[in-house]
Amino acid sequence: MEPDATLTNDVIGELLWRLSDEESDHRRRALRQASRAARFWPEEAADVVASGRSLTELRTVGPWVAARIHAMLDEPPPLPEPDDTRSGYLTMAQARVILDAHPEWEATPHGDLHVHSTDSDGTLPLRDMAMTARDLGRTFTAATDHSESLKIANGMDEERRRDQWRRIDELNAELETEDDGFRILKSIEMDVFVDGSADAGPSILAGLDLVLGAFHSKLRVTEDVTERYLAALRNPAVHVLAHPTARMYGRRRGLVADWPRVFDEAARLGTAIELDATPARQDLNVDLARLAVAAGVQWYSIGSDAHSAFELGFLPFGMATAAAAGVPRERVLNYLRVDEVRDWARALAEA
Repeated sequence: MEPDATLTNDVIGELLWRLSDEESDHRRRALRQASRAARFWPEEAADVVASGRSLTELRTVGPWVAARIHAMLDEPPPLPEPDDTRSGYLTMAQARVILDAHPEWEATPHGDLHVHSTDSDGTLPLRDMAMTARDLGRTFTAATDHSESLKIANGMDEERRRDQWRRIDELNAELETEDDGFRILKSIEMDVFVDGSADAGPSILAGLDLVLGAFHSKLRVTEDVTERYLAALRNPAVHVLAHPTARMYGRRRGLVADWPRVFDEAARLGTAIELDATPARQDLNVDLARLAVAAGVQWYSIGSDAHSAFELGFLPFGMATAAAAGVPRERVLNYLRVDEVRDWARALAEA
């Protein structure tokens, strides 16, 4: 019997999670590990079976779990409605199909506009994160360590921020001698509060190349918070609205807003909207990114939101979202030159 190709990896992951509720101990753990891993399998399980290969080639899939997946593919059970905290996410296999159909997104030189280091809550020093990004072929990166009020993420005060700027200047001077064009932008992931105000003062903002504004509080409210978004967009310090819905896979469904109205305001102001590429965020998702395009949003930013060297490889999830949503690549800040990004941010602040 041919495997059912409609059972994509996201559906298989959901089915495995539900099957785990019927098991205990090591079998429950095995099913849940495979459920989580299914989003990262590089190809569809159905395609692996159709090619005559073993499902045990896929990460965390042993013989017993493979048998459960084979049974699904041979006789598909009723397809579940995913929990709303797990719906609307691309799997790696789906992202690869999209990007294979649109190779220019990866082939064209581009930067990464959302990266963390040990200066806030990352796991590697700034130099190591920057050099890893360069080794991956990025043309520039933005050092977006957290602002002061986010204590849980080791947010940086002014003294630490200025020390980071000094190190960025030293790194950029060093890079100039190598003449490959790679540079580091002085940036920030700035906390934006409910009223649209933020926690970075004029002395900090004046020294930054690019400001990402993000919500980090009251993320589980269920009422419409459109006014909160409009207030954030109207803050002249915000160049990019970062991970806009604040959703998180399996944990938060994201904030609720009148998205056409939010995107209309972003289009009017010229503020960029981020496509956060972290697999657990994918924020905006494809559907909301399409609404942003329809509303005429002028600029977009893609960030890996990496906190480790491995996570710098997440950027293609954001590219796949952009390609699937019809975002014009020439309107994505990552594909500009680094000096053009600086000029764009400066012009936006002065508008």
